[in-house]
Amino acid sequence: MYTILGVIAEPLGWLLSFLYGFINNYGITIIIFTIIVKMCLYPLYIKQTKSMARMSEVQPKMLALQRKYANDKETLNIKMAELYKEEKFNPMGGCLPMLIQMPIIMGLFALLRQPMEYMTNDDTMLFAVHEEFLWIMDLSQPDKWILPILAGIATFIAFSMNQQQQEEATGTAAQMNGMMKMMKYIFPIMIVWMGRSFPSGLALYWALGQIMQIFFNIHLKSVRNKLKEESKKKKK
Repeated sequence: MYTILGVIAEPLGWLLSFLYGFINNYGITIIIFTIIVKMCLYPLYIKQTKSMARMSEVQPKMLALQRKYANDKETLNIKMAELYKEEKFNPMGGCLPMLIQMPIIMGLFALLRQPMEYMTNDDTMLFAVHEEFLWIMDLSQPDKWILPILAGIATFIAFSMNQQQQEEATGTAAQMNGMMKMMKYIFPIMIVWMGRSFPSGLALYWALGQIMQIFFNIHLKSVRNKLKEESKKKKK
């Protein structure tokens, strides 16, 4: 309860319980809860996209320095630091949003996998988590096929779009033919396999979250293209 996950999961549990008090349907509550959480994370996706767009602008200069000082690591580090300062570019800018998201996602998993562990003082939720929703007879029990497969397909599409975005931004398509290319297929299969043993409420959250991510990625692509156009205009 007092772990890092607990620190994150407990406030999320309060939000879930608060929403259920108004909606009085656990399945719909999870849907609304998912939408709220994803929309709160959206500014981080925007920040990450902007950072990756800047990376695509700075990378040719970085590669030029790496070629020029290939045999002088100390000078290379100095020149790289000067380049970052000159371009006002933080190489960790793209990682920060991901680092912020990960504990939140893990907290959500902990909450929806074992909701009553983080909502022990709410007797209403003790019964709510066992409600039926659509074809699911008990949201605390696994849905063996429909939600896991939907989650797996949505994860594959969203993961592929994320991978394409990274390749376009960094120009590292050739370097990503190994493990990352394999993960595009392995990760969705893992989601299907794990989804068949997780509570349906968690599978519902993940499936909807990935579907929203697909639409986010479509919009983020337009944001990235707009940033590229603005960059070209500045160079002119």
